[in-house]
Parts: sequence; structure tokens; C-alpha cells
Amino acid sequence: MSPWTFRLCLVAVLGGAALLSVLNLALPETAAFHVPTYAISLAGKYLSFAMLALAVDLVWGFAGILTLGHAAFFALGGYAMGMYLMRQIGTRGVYGNAILPDFMVFLNYKELPWFWHGFDNPAFAIAMVILVPAVLALIFGWLAFRSRVSGVYLSIITQALTYALLLAFFRNDMGFGGNNGLTDFKDIFGIPLQESSTRCGMLIVTAIFLAAALLVARYLVTSRFGKVLIAVRDTESRTRFLGYRPERYKLFVWVLSAVIAGIGGALYVPQVGIINPGEFSPANSIESVIWVAVGGRGTLVGAVLGAVLVNLGKTVFTGALPELWLFALGALFILVTLLLPGGILGLLGRPPRRPKNVTPAAEPAE
Repeated sequence: MSPWTFRLCLVAVLGGAALLSVLNLALPETAAFHVPTYAISLAGKYLSFAMLALAVDLVWGFAGILTLGHAAFFALGGYAMGMYLMRQIGTRGVYGNAILPDFMVFLNYKELPWFWHGFDNPAFAIAMVILVPAVLALIFGWLAFRSRVSGVYLSIITQALTYALLLAFFRNDMGFGGNNGLTDFKDIFGIPLQESSTRCGMLIVTAIFLAAALLVARYLVTSRFGKVLIAVRDTESRTRFLGYRPERYKLFVWVLSAVIAGIGGALYVPQVGIINPGEFSPANSIESVIWVAVGGRGTLVGAVLGAVLVNLGKTVFTGALPELWLFALGALFILVTLLLPGGILGLLGRPPRRPKNVTPAAEPAE
């Protein structure tokens, strides 16, 4: 990945978000180039997914860890933000209870569960967005990498992790809204969520966080740490024999990627207006792997490109032929694996082939 490609990606993310916001707020609805508010929310959702794809690319593309459970960290960050948004509803809920969210009143909760305390404070909620995915990733990664679990076995364990969380959050007695999840949000940081200006602001904030995550990831993978990480990916045993501790490098990038995914989930929730256990679905984690494969594994920029393009295609395809979307997604993954192992960026960056049996012309003698 060239520096120019990376800079172009940053300009496209930040400039695109700013341009869409201007076209939404500055132009009347009757104008030809007016961007509707629902398109702003869709763009924000795509950029949130791009943060999840970037997190997957960090561990899969540069550490060789094929994760099938990163949607768990994305959903945990989303739930932390959703709990804050629910506490902000106050007496504006259906039951008018200033303390208990509507679903708790409906389920006959007598008092607010202990783990909900503090989420009325935005600073506490933001801290939980980072800490909850980070702590889970730290515990899981320390146990897995210390035991030298790798390859398909690690992939299966990560999928089991997100599926276990899916089943747990589906339970009503967990205190997270059960099957319905958390929804009916009113405002964020005192600003009404349904306003077009708020939607545009969320899009720009998401673009800024995505750009910051890209800068952090690029700094990491181009540093000495990144070179060791790539060595661990390619030949872990040889790297270990050279005196390095691969499990420490894996654990650090694993926790960092979990934090990026959690922040992406927190930005996703206020823009779509709901968070439920379906976000833990293993299928979501598998989709994020497809995004990275389509864009280009181990490129960072490719992860962003793949997430945006595949989700844009999903929006169009599910509107036209909803029953065929999963078949199209599976076919896309197979075709990319067989024909474009380097993804879209790998195709664009591939040098032209020299025709066979053709020798270069001799240089004229001076």
C-alpha cells in the first residue's frame, strides 16, 4: 500500500463525509443534488462497519489471526452506548419512568440493575465503550495465545465466544432488553437524534474516528512492532526462536483491534437507532471477514473500501432481490478467493505481466 493510496483514502473518508453533510444541510429538498437524511445515516453506518473491518484486518492481515468473532466487540461497544442513550430518555418513555427504561418496567423490574449505574454520565459511558471490549479481548487473548491456540482452532473459539454472548443477551433476565434490545433513543449529549444536523454531525464524527483509527493502525504496522508482527504472521516458530514472544505481540494487536471495533459499534448505534443481540451473530463476523477479503487483506485501506462497497451493494441488492442476497454474498467471497486473492487493492496494485518468450531489447552500445 503506497502512501498516496493511504492519503487518498483519508481524503475520501473525511472529504466525502463533509460533502454529503453540506449537500444535505445547504441544499433544499427539491434541489437535484440534495442528499436525503436517510442517506446520511446509511453513510454513517457504512463508516462504522469500516471500523469493524479495519479491526479485523489488523489481526487477520498483519497477525495472521482469522477471527470469526469480532462482531462481539462491535456489539459490546454498541450496547455500552445504547445503555447511555436509554438513560437519557428519562420520563419521555412510554411508561414515564425517570429511572427504569421501558423494557424494565414492562418486565416488572423493581430497581435498576447494578451494572446500569453510571451510564447516565457520558464520560462513564465512553469509558465503558473502550474498557468492556478491551477487558474481554485481554482475558480471551491471554488465555488463547498463552496456550498457543492458533489457526482454525482459534477461529472456532472466537466464533463460539460471539455465539455464547448472542445466547446470553437474548435472555430477558440479563437486563439488556432481550430479543428486542435497546431502542427508542431520543437524544445524545442533549442533542436531538432525529435532527438532520445531528445526523450529519454523527457522520462527520464517525469519519474522524475512522481516519484516526487508520492513522494509528498505519503507524503501528509500519513501525518496528509491525515488522515483528508480520514476522509472527509468516513464521511464528522462527520468530520465537529469534527470542521474541509472539503471544505478546498478538495480544496487544488483538486488544487494540477490539477497542477499534467497540468504538465503531458505539458510533453505529445512534445512527441506526437500535442495538439488539442480532449484532452478536456469527454471520456478522463472517461478513466482516468478507469485507476485508474483497477490499484487500493486509492493506488497511482495502478493509475500508471493502466494507463500504459490499454494504452499499447489500443495500441495493436487498432492495431489488432480497431473497438472493446471501447467495450473492457467498458467490462474491468464492470469486474473490479464487480470482482476486489480493482483493480489489491487490488487483489495482498488481504490476503488468511481461509476455512469455519475449526478451527485453538490448541497450544500444555507447
